[in-house]
Amino acid sequence: MRTSTKIGAGLLVLGAAVGIGLSRAPDAEAASFTLSSTAFKNNGAIPAKYSFNQMGCTGENVSPPLEWKNPPAGTKSFALMVHDPDAPTGSGWWHWVVYDIPADTTSLPEGAGAADGKSLPKGAVQGNTDFGKPGWGGPCPPPGSGKHHYQFRLFALKTDKIDVPPGASAAMVGFNVNANKLAEAKLTGTFELKK
Repeated sequence: MRTSTKIGAGLLVLGAAVGIGLSRAPDAEAASFTLSSTAFKNNGAIPAKYSFNQMGCTGENVSPPLEWKNPPAGTKSFALMVHDPDAPTGSGWWHWVVYDIPADTTSLPEGAGAADGKSLPKGAVQGNTDFGKPGWGGPCPPPGSGKHHYQFRLFALKTDKIDVPPGASAAMVGFNVNANKLAEAKLTGTFELKK
């Protein structure tokens, strides 16, 4: 009697465990935090219109449209940092720095990187780039230097604002962004100027 009761109880526990296992969605199917653009695909060429309009480049110097999905729970703001690690400077080149982007934002329209910041979401702030000022500075690699990779990195942050002074450098923004990071989404575009 006792043996059969134990077997029956064991089968009930096993059945419950199997049932729980079947009802759970696999971790592999969990939605991931992603960043994309309608202007170029990941690892694809950035169209010339988004390139710089000085230093031998003749683009329109407008920032490309960006959109993102599935930020993690607890996200209170976003920060966007765009960097070219291939620039021949020893430290790469920062092309765009935006922080304090409100948590309910899911996209930035084309041209949001204008220096005046008027097309950015309310409250968002632009830091200085390696062009020496805030706002989008488009690709403009040295002619013949090969294909450069422009890394768009969107950070989901656990704070609604980061503590940096106006006109902060990319390094200072990056330090504070990484200290408050919950997750990061990446998009890479390429650009090349032939000799």
